[in-house]
Amino acid sequence: MKRFAVITAVFAAVVWLLNTSLLANPPAGAPKILAHRGVHQTYPKADVGKDTCTADIIEQPRHDYLENTIASMQAAFDAGAAVVELDIHLTPDRQFAVFHDWTLDCRTEGKGVTEETPMPVLKTLDIGHGYTADGGKTFPFRGKGIGQMPTLEEVFAALPDRQFLVNFKSRRAEEGTALAALLQARPEWRNAVFGVYGGDRPTRETLKLVEGMRGYDRESAVGCLTRYAAYGWTGIVPAACQNTLVVVPGNYAPWLWGWPDRFAERMKSAGSDVILFGPYAGGDFTTGIDRPEDLELVPETFSGYVWTNRAETIGPLLAKRPQAL
Repeated sequence: MKRFAVITAVFAAVVWLLNTSLLANPPAGAPKILAHRGVHQTYPKADVGKDTCTADIIEQPRHDYLENTIASMQAAFDAGAAVVELDIHLTPDRQFAVFHDWTLDCRTEGKGVTEETPMPVLKTLDIGHGYTADGGKTFPFRGKGIGQMPTLEEVFAALPDRQFLVNFKSRRAEEGTALAALLQARPEWRNAVFGVYGGDRPTRETLKLVEGMRGYDRESAVGCLTRYAAYGWTGIVPAACQNTLVVVPGNYAPWLWGWPDRFAERMKSAGSDVILFGPYAGGDFTTGIDRPEDLELVPETFSGYVWTNRAETIGPLLAKRPQAL
């Protein structure tokens, strides 16, 4: 019994030494903002399902920006964002429309599936048509979003030397092939793509075709964290966590081996960047660090990417926070 206790104590000491942040050298630098959909209208997350029209339930507007527009992206960069997340659909005329919804019915006056609609038609729509904060009594953005759905090429041209996380909304591998072809034809835009994620097939196709591209789908993101939870205490970084983007829900982060500094050190050595989200509660990975109190989830020494739906709020607050030495 005594021998077992000694062995257990030694093992615990070894695990502690391998994973304590007291002995780690975290990557230098300040945390970086990753702005989800640019600066946009927000809505309460409670009871939101896959088919919920979120334009119907927006909070009272604090600004005039609409998601996935060039103006909203510029506003996010102005607020301190390092990367802006955007959503794409490959249209029948082989253009990438930058728009979140699978169908047009919620935010616009149009009907039908976004990816089945030619880009010239999408350009005629009012993307602010459906927004309401009072149950349909008023529509504060109606008529203000006509022609504001950009193509991915227009985004890259309008915002040179900026970076974007590209979200594939479909599961069509051809979207990944088309993005790879676009970057091959316009190599100056390769650095604009910080990474890709979303639909598994287009994501994996892009990772296969574009050298050095990083990204994740739901399966690979979960696979990284579960494997790391299983044996990351050894200091071994699973292959699923190498040369990629590692997404970490804020409420699970403290349970990761070596969080925050040892974990960050390991991921950096493995060629990966860490994206810190808000609390995960069984939905998708889009909960952000959106309120001042959410900044408690961001360690003082964290130098990775902070996912937020309120870049205009969180960016300035993070910039004011003292950096750890």
